Parts: sequence; structure tokens; C-alpha cells
Amino acid sequence: MQKKLLSGLFWILLLNLLIKPFWILGIETGVQNTVGPDEYGFYFAIFNLAYIFNILLDLGVTNFNTRNIAQHPVLIDKHLPCLLGIKLMLVLLYAVVTFTVGLLSGYTSRQFLLLAILTFNQFLNSLILYLRSNFEGLMLFKWDSVISILDRVVMIAVCSLLLWGPTHSITIEWFALAQTAAYLITTLTALTVLTLRIRQEHNRHFSLRSIHFSRPFAVIILRKSFPFALLVLLMASYNRIDPLLLSWLHPHGTYQAGIYAGAFRLLDALTMIAYLVSVPLLPVFSRMTAEDDIQLGSTTRVVTSLMLVFSVTAAALFSSHSAQFMQLLYPRQPEITGDYTAVFTILVWGIVPISITYVFGTLLTAAGKLRQLNILASVTLVINIVVNLIAIPRHGSVGSAWAAVIAQSFMALAQVVAAVKILHLHPSPAYLLRLLLFATVVIAASLLLPPLPWWGTLVAAAVIALIAALPLRLIDIKNILNTLMS
Repeated sequence: MQKKLLSGLFWILLLNLLIKPFWILGIETGVQNTVGPDEYGFYFAIFNLAYIFNILLDLGVTNFNTRNIAQHPVLIDKHLPCLLGIKLMLVLLYAVVTFTVGLLSGYTSRQFLLLAILTFNQFLNSLILYLRSNFEGLMLFKWDSVISILDRVVMIAVCSLLLWGPTHSITIEWFALAQTAAYLITTLTALTVLTLRIRQEHNRHFSLRSIHFSRPFAVIILRKSFPFALLVLLMASYNRIDPLLLSWLHPHGTYQAGIYAGAFRLLDALTMIAYLVSVPLLPVFSRMTAEDDIQLGSTTRVVTSLMLVFSVTAAALFSSHSAQFMQLLYPRQPEITGDYTAVFTILVWGIVPISITYVFGTLLTAAGKLRQLNILASVTLVINIVVNLIAIPRHGSVGSAWAAVIAQSFMALAQVVAAVKILHLHPSPAYLLRLLLFATVVIAASLLLPPLPWWGTLVAAAVIALIAALPLRLIDIKNILNTLMS
């Protein structure tokens, strides 16, 4: 099982690292540089509204399906038509809720138009994630990796023409429509590939005409998936509510939300790497917990080490050299680079607890401990809102950055404690000491690192991480290679 996990990590990281950094740092940054922080803040606030309520498009079906198919692969051809029928019904509920909130928020006609586009985009994205959950449950990580980047490949092509083509212009609305085209192409591709796999593996024919809505089936599935839905809603809320609170609570809310979005972009790129590592974890952990695999503890330790080596290095490096990277990302906005830098210096430390959450939250999900996770997520959301209410009026986006890091840190620590207690994991004091030594060395080295070109800074960080991690046996290259080749 460790071999499947490491192989899945290799493919999904390889393909995504080839594509998504250019998308986030090239295309998205290019769009914000072109339209400016106020216009992008306008988009980002509406996007987060659509994002927070997108759980209504899924109600936990995707995570439930990943875990269920990983434990019972033979059910895929029976569940796929019915679950797609449920997804088509849920889009109506989602649209009603998002437009009602938009109406209550006093949205203008332009805001409603953008909300409509983003609502449809969220539906397509949710559909893609559900289709990918079937690839993940079947351990088809190579196909899952290809589907995971296809939408970004299409968007890069379209947005590159808009940004750097003959017209050399882009609007927020065109940016959103480019996402629509990319999601449509990806959805059709994923559905076609999955249909062919079902035909090959199960000798069953699947077509769009077989999609149907079964009320008894929907009741059973939604009842089982509800805890997953609640968890995703709570986590999406405490991770994405900051820009909304900024736009509501600060006198210059749109501008502050735009600054937060600019600083958040690089954290989002870093978080994407941690998320990609977690993608194969849910099916692998689900199968291991179902089979009572004795390697669960060692597998958790391997992934935790990889996550912490990456996240601590990234946080220390980018925080101590935040101005350099904000100037790199926003060369056209030198007058507000200091605002970006102040937020990012704090916000980037969120990558450490986020990475821990991706490991231990996934582990507890695979073990079916949804009740405990939902309680922790509820407390985390309350912490985030309370700190934001106190900090935003006085400190704006900087206050929101502190709120995010404090809330995420609580969630990560609480999940580690819960996993150790519930699943009887036994991290040795020596292992914890090695982690502490690694963090100390990397943070000190990052602070002492002399000014270098941005690429030199990244290379130096990678070298520092390896020099610190290898002697401490946090990364065992020999063991990883032996596992992959066995």
C-alpha cells in the first residue's frame, strides 16, 4: 500500500508542479496586475461567497465516494449513475442559496452576473472532483493526475491569449468565462475516461441516458455523506471567510480584500502542494483502516515528515524574504507592495498547520471519526470569526492574516491530539525532537540567508531543507526508492 501511495504522490506532484505554479504565479497574478487590487478584490469576494456554499453541490458525496469505492471497488458501476443524478439535483439547491445571499447582500446587476458565472463554474468543478473521486477510489492515480491539471492547461491557453495576445486586455468577466470553458472540457474528458474504465473492468455499459435520480437511494447516500458535508462546509468557512469579513467590516473593505487576496495567492500555491499530497491519502488510509493495516503508523509518519519538511521550509523562507517575492509578483504595483508584504509575512505561516491538517484530518476522515472532526472545525470557525471581529476594524487585512493562522494552528494541534488518542499512534520522543531540531535549523538558516535572486533563494532553501532533513532521517531517500521499485 505504501508503494501505491508513493507512486500516486509522484505522479500527481510531477504533473501539477509542471502546470499549476505557472497558473497561479503567471496567469492569476497577471490578471490581478492587469485589473488592479480593487477589481480583483471585487472578484475575489464574490468567488469566496460561491466557494463557501459549494458544499451544497456535493453534501459530502465526493469524500464519501472516495472512501466507499476504496473499500468496495465493485460498487462503482452501480453508484455512478445514481450519484450523478444526485449531483444534478443539488445544483438547484446551491443556485437558490447563493443567489439569495447575493440578494440579501444588495448585489448590483454586475455582481449578480459574475455570481451566475461563478455559480456554474463551481458546479462544474464539483462534478470534476466527484468524477476524480472514482479514479482515486480505484487507485488510478495517473489518470487522476491528468484530470487534475487539464482544466488549468486549457485556462492557461485561453488566458494567455487574453493577457498577451493581440488585444492585450482581459476583464474579470472574461477571466471567469475562460474557467467555464476549461471546466466543461475537463468534465467531458473525465466522464469519457471513467466510462471506458467501467466498460473494461466491469463489462458494463454506461451512458448519459443511464443517469437518474432515485429518491430512496439519495436519502440513504445523503444520510451517510452528511457528516462529510458538514466538515467540508465548516473547513471552507474558516479558510475562506476572511475576505468576506474584510469586505463587510472594514471601511475600505474591497481594497483590504484585494490586498489579502494578493498575499493569499502565494500561500494558495504552497497549499496546493500540500493538498496534492493529501489526494491519494484518503483512499490509501481508508483501505488501510478497513484492513487494519499494521503499516498505518509508519505511513503516517512518512507523510507527516514530508509535509513538515516542505511546509516549515516554505514558511521560514517566504516569511523572511516576503518583500522580495511580493515585488516579484506585483511589479506594476510598487506603491502597495508593502501592504502585500505585511500580510504575507504572517499569512504564509499558515502553510504549516494546513499541511498537518491535510494529513491528520484525512486520517481521521478515513477512520470515520467525522463527529470529532466536525466539533473541532466548529470551534475553529468560532475562533476565526472572533479574532477577525476584534482585529479587522483596527488592523484590516493584517488582522485577518493573524486570525487565519491562529485558527488553523488550533485545528492542526487538535487533530494531532485526536488522532494519537483515537488511533493509538505512538510518536516517539526522539522523532518529535528531530522535528524540533529541523525547524530550528531551517528557521535560523532562512533568517541568515543573504540577499539572492528569487530563484537563488528557492534553490538555497531546498539545499538547506535537504541538509537538515537527511541527517535527521526525516526523509529516507533509500527507503522511498526501495518502496517504489519493489
